[in-house]
Amino acid sequence: MSSQVIRLRNILQLRFTNLFAGLPASVLNSISPASPLKRLARVAGYAGLRLVGHLFQPIHNADQLHGAVWLYVVSANNYDALSFIKDARPEAVLVAGQGKNIGRYGKAVNRLSLRRKLLYYWQYPAALLGLRREVGNRALRFFDLVFYALGYYEVYRRALRHYRPQAVVFANDHNDDARALLLACRAEGVPTAYVQHASVSTNFPPLGFDLSLLEGQDALDKYHQCGPVRGRVELVGMPKADAFLAQRNTAPQVRRVAVACNLLDELPALAETLAYLLRELPALTFTLRPHPGDQRDFSALRHALPGLHWSDPHKENVFQFLQAHDALVAADTSTHLEATLLNVASVYYRFSPTPTLADYYGYAAHGLSEWAHSLPELAAALGRLAQHKPLDLYRRAAYYNATLGTPDEGHSRELAVRQLSEWLAGPAAGA
Repeated sequence: MSSQVIRLRNILQLRFTNLFAGLPASVLNSISPASPLKRLARVAGYAGLRLVGHLFQPIHNADQLHGAVWLYVVSANNYDALSFIKDARPEAVLVAGQGKNIGRYGKAVNRLSLRRKLLYYWQYPAALLGLRREVGNRALRFFDLVFYALGYYEVYRRALRHYRPQAVVFANDHNDDARALLLACRAEGVPTAYVQHASVSTNFPPLGFDLSLLEGQDALDKYHQCGPVRGRVELVGMPKADAFLAQRNTAPQVRRVAVACNLLDELPALAETLAYLLRELPALTFTLRPHPGDQRDFSALRHALPGLHWSDPHKENVFQFLQAHDALVAADTSTHLEATLLNVASVYYRFSPTPTLADYYGYAAHGLSEWAHSLPELAAALGRLAQHKPLDLYRRAAYYNATLGTPDEGHSRELAVRQLSEWLAGPAAGA
């Protein structure tokens, strides 16, 4: 097996797992269409709009990238997860790939040119054939994802040689461009750090950074199941929760119920659940929050359920949303952990059950969330909470947040910055 095929398989690790192949058809089709012709059309669009389009897209970075600490982001959530480092270390720079959608922060990040990515597509036929020998027909099923991933590694190695950053800090360890940059950093001898920004899964790649700042024991235990853990690991709690931990919910009964959904939750099943809850629990108020990246049309649901309240994920972050509620109903999302930290009662309910995703994060197994297996069970759970909600639910999150109940509770940002600064000043990061 060639080094390029080994590298591409590493970069696309999550895409070749049984978990990914077993995603609901609607979700999988949004990432990689089932129709080969539609995949070809997407590849053609990517080639024209991205690869060729990048040639004509000017890049004017506001910050000095040479010798700086890079904070590499692939989404708005990543930006939120790393911006506290920028606040503490103004010399650090937020960086993303050219054309990467960073949502509302798109203009606030510096860009790494991807113009030369076009030069490496001659490798595609051999790479696809080599991957097919390694992972079978999944390489062909996801030939579009292989196409997108090509060239990142080579272009990022060139950028690292040009800018020579002091270190690169990541908040994502499984997207293709982030993994390509991680491998490029290893090849170029650039130190790497990782700040966990959401709950992790045992399907993730092995932890491969020089310094990893994890939220708690849950994450470390899962990464041990993923494979060998590289580098130094510190448990620092959840930096993004710091500002909200002192404002925990003290309501003794549930009156306001938050409902969070994502692309894994099919709209018909979601509508059925909400209609049932509104009918069976008229004394409670329900508010739906779609995932920030969910582009589906919810107008039919709005029309069908006029009594349902809505949260705009682009105008309030998840903690602000949860602060206005006493309980959360959701399926597989790290919002359960964020809710529990605020003493908001968490009920795990699978709107659209799929065999591969049952209790994906293990929240129900570890007692963080109550698992409602049916609509009557869900209504019964909320009914009980409407009578009495415990005031110490947040203690259930100690396995996930290492600073809970310690002097560092609410100070994870300072702890993470201190650990990162000590590491940057040491020989491994080349102060």
